[in-house]
Amino acid sequence: MNVGIIGAGTMGIGIAQVAATNGCKVWVYDANPKQVETATVGLEKTLTKLVDKQKISAEKMVEILANISIATELKDFKDCGLIIEAIIENKDIKTKVFTELETYVSEDCIISSNTSSISITSLGAELKKPERFIGIHFFNPAPLMPLVEIIPSLLTEKSLAEKMYNLMKEWGKMPVIAKDIPGFIVNRIARPYYGEGLRIVEENIATPVQVDDAMRTLGNFKMGPFELMDLIGVDVNFAVTTTVYKDYFYDPKYKPSLLQQRMSEAKLHGRKTGKGFYNYAQGAENPAAQKDDALYQQIFLRIISMLINEAVEAKRLGVASDEDIELAMQKGVNYPKGLLAWGKEIGYSKISETLQNLYEEYQEERYRQSPLLRKM
Repeated sequence: MNVGIIGAGTMGIGIAQVAATNGCKVWVYDANPKQVETATVGLEKTLTKLVDKQKISAEKMVEILANISIATELKDFKDCGLIIEAIIENKDIKTKVFTELETYVSEDCIISSNTSSISITSLGAELKKPERFIGIHFFNPAPLMPLVEIIPSLLTEKSLAEKMYNLMKEWGKMPVIAKDIPGFIVNRIARPYYGEGLRIVEENIATPVQVDDAMRTLGNFKMGPFELMDLIGVDVNFAVTTTVYKDYFYDPKYKPSLLQQRMSEAKLHGRKTGKGFYNYAQGAENPAAQKDDALYQQIFLRIISMLINEAVEAKRLGVASDEDIELAMQKGVNYPKGLLAWGKEIGYSKISETLQNLYEEYQEERYRQSPLLRKM
């Protein structure tokens, strides 16, 4: 298959690597030609490291690079059977690209978006053939993260989701099929991991390092919410939360954090800017966590209860199958367990009691329970 990638950022070039590794001829386009050059040089360095570590052969590296070509304009995608867009999370910009693209590609070319939170239905609705449009959401870094969310819109041709599901399996990925709701599976269910951590810090209940330490030590998460936000990009995480909040008609459950907004405004974006919730400058010392067993239990139970409640609500609404909900959270954001299984392990009654206590304390809809939770 000939594959076109729009956007040569980290995600775009990562997807290109995946497709090229699996024998596809890939064309990469970016509105900024210098970005494509930078990305391809970076990819060559990445592949060289893989050869040095004996993860791939030198011959395979040559093959991958030979499979990738630079497109100088969207017209260069005329022979592609699949296009994957991976540009800025802005609906108007994406839609403009798609409508122009449709004038160049064949009638049966599949057009897709790697958006993490924008409605697939709204993105495809402006196309002349919206039935050929679908969401294919990879996770960063695309070559390493196994999960891919496949999101058909209300207008997508019925068999296309299964076709893309099978293609992702051929590419060595673990695909799941999700409804076209804000945040899909992972970015919807994961919101409390960041949001509740931020709320705890905003209320001076604990410090970011204490929240992170609690979730690592008690929950066995690989990274706490503040470490993870710094890795993802505080600004990117804030943008996704804001999109989900707006798209759910300002549901208080997804209300963004003022602290996170201020961090974004100050360009304290995390690792990519050298400073976020932690300082990444060479030789910088970050504060150690002041351990407190009772506080850690409180932090862990509060955040995990919110997460499990979201997973239960996703199950109730049929966002995805139980198996796909569990797989998505473990393979998309490296959760140590599936949240539905975790709820059963802790006890759904304990989760319900925790949320009820939070609701009574704050009198906020943020802490309302899924109607299904009390029945489980």
